[in-house]
Amino acid sequence: MGSFLEFSLPLHSDERGMLVPVELNDQFPFPVRRVYFLQNIPPGETRGAHCHLIEKEVFVCIHGTCRALVDSDGKGKKDVFLDRPEKAIFVGTEVWHEFDSFSEDAVLLAFSSTHYLPGPENYLSDYGAFQKLIFGS
Repeated sequence: MGSFLEFSLPLHSDERGMLVPVELNDQFPFPVRRVYFLQNIPPGETRGAHCHLIEKEVFVCIHGTCRALVDSDGKGKKDVFLDRPEKAIFVGTEVWHEFDSFSEDAVLLAFSSTHYLPGPENYLSDYGAFQKLIFGS
């Protein structure tokens, strides 16, 4: 089974505002090779909807909200609401992940373990094929 983890980033807040640091050190789940973000997602759109065979990622909705649907154990997609900028999820290899229900102001930040690796050597985009390959179901 793939690795999946929900965790909190440190949050520092005072009268000047809020600071959420992300330390890219030995405690981060992998060496970061790429950072990207999604924004201006039209209502009703889904992003992701795949699993990676090589790449690992951490996702944080740094503004607004969205929902992650994650399957790491073959028991179906689990809802995870990314509704606070200090809430993060780690998605390891062989974990289905998709994002929807983006608020109009949502900005989803991603940290990746690889440079962009398009194609079937890294992406599995059919949920049924994912379940069969990873869980034999």
